[in-house]
Amino acid sequence: MSTQEIEDGLLFIGGRWREAAGGARREVVDPSTGRAVGTVAEADATDVDAAVAAAREAFETGPWAATSGRERARILYRVAGLIRDNADELLRLESLDVGKPVALCRPVDVMTAVEQYEYCAGLAQTLDGATRDTPLNAFAYTRREPLGVVAAITPFNFPLILSSTKIAPALAAGNTVVHKPAEDTPLSALFMARLLQQAGVPDGVLNVVTGSGRVAGEALLDHPGVDKIAFTGSTGVGRHAAAVAGHALKPVTMELGGNAAHIVFEDADVEKAIGAIIKGFVFNTGQFCMGGPRLLVARPLYDTILGALAQAVPGILVGDPRDPATVVGPMAAARHLEKVEEYVALARKEGGRVVCGGEPLDLNGGYYYRPTVIADLAPDSRVVQEEIFGPVLTVQPFDTEDEAVALANSTVYGLAAGIQTTNLARAHRVADRLQAGIVWINDWAMLDPAVPFGGVKDSGYGREYGPEALASYTRTKSVVVSLD
Repeated sequence: MSTQEIEDGLLFIGGRWREAAGGARREVVDPSTGRAVGTVAEADATDVDAAVAAAREAFETGPWAATSGRERARILYRVAGLIRDNADELLRLESLDVGKPVALCRPVDVMTAVEQYEYCAGLAQTLDGATRDTPLNAFAYTRREPLGVVAAITPFNFPLILSSTKIAPALAAGNTVVHKPAEDTPLSALFMARLLQQAGVPDGVLNVVTGSGRVAGEALLDHPGVDKIAFTGSTGVGRHAAAVAGHALKPVTMELGGNAAHIVFEDADVEKAIGAIIKGFVFNTGQFCMGGPRLLVARPLYDTILGALAQAVPGILVGDPRDPATVVGPMAAARHLEKVEEYVALARKEGGRVVCGGEPLDLNGGYYYRPTVIADLAPDSRVVQEEIFGPVLTVQPFDTEDEAVALANSTVYGLAAGIQTTNLARAHRVADRLQAGIVWINDWAMLDPAVPFGGVKDSGYGREYGPEALASYTRTKSVVVSLD
């Protein structure tokens, strides 16, 4: 399959590839080298208008919303098959665009997208209503209907996964979509537009506009033709998006920032815990809203865990994401690397002890940072309380279960949490007390399209994955037929 349009970086609107109305272009940078590898169209409000109009026309006059769930499922299954067939190209684009190590990109990013489309294809066939018993002299039933035009706004860290997380359920429910990928990482979004078209998704049902959040994103958020906003990104931008949606009374899904606590109790399996801890903070170079950057360790194990991390973490291979041996690649952009450097410098000022790492890695001009472990910070320090979004782990001791729970819940975030213990009763008891949308026990980042996740507190609201996600892309209509 030719990828010329993708390489040319055109917008995808109404089933056609086109330049931005204003002719502007944006560079795409390979974070492993810091060098530009191409350009994409820079959409403005005019382009967003065109994309929303195409989505609106496809919803109101096209076949998609009226197509049976079974037929939509067939098309979504074809999308999943095409992702499998094009796995090499997708992992190449994700690695080039985001700096993802290829060894992880195929089993994680690509296969997760496959599973999302397959799972939502199955759910598409379950969208039915119910009859309701009522004392009225009437026959009452409910229908689940699509919302209309969905604005899917996705971040830079998991472009393929987080776009599929929104597009697959939105399409399964019969909606049309305008997708605005992150300005730094647009390549897989454009490639996926071609795959969905090839699978049989009608023109206008999926539209992709690349460009800045400040211009294209803002125009999409504020567009009166959009019926729902599905957003993943920072809490600050999410607050603004939710405020705009609230003013227009639009439904939203907000998956925002995180700063998860990973609790290691004194009865934990230490070897298993160390593996989960490392995965929790270096996975995707720490650019993971559900990562585990705050480690809380029972005092009897504190020195043991720190010693094990000091020995294991420096051995993690950081390097070229195209090397199959690489575990940790570069940060996705120069500004993200600078943010990590600023936080580690702040940690030193706040009295933190750098156990290992604590510096960038000079490699081919890329945006690399060594995985870093920091001890001795106060629980209320900024480095502990704020979201760093890089391969940095802070470690704090605790003495009691109540203290562990209080420390875990002490930030404004509530996206994920983790527990290491061999005590089953404690695992359930503590999980119940943690303020988080998903809690992992004796591992980290166990995710599946059937299991919902999402935030509480400043981590947002609404759920991705599971039937809960599909429900959020529908509305319920009641029909009451008089029997008189």
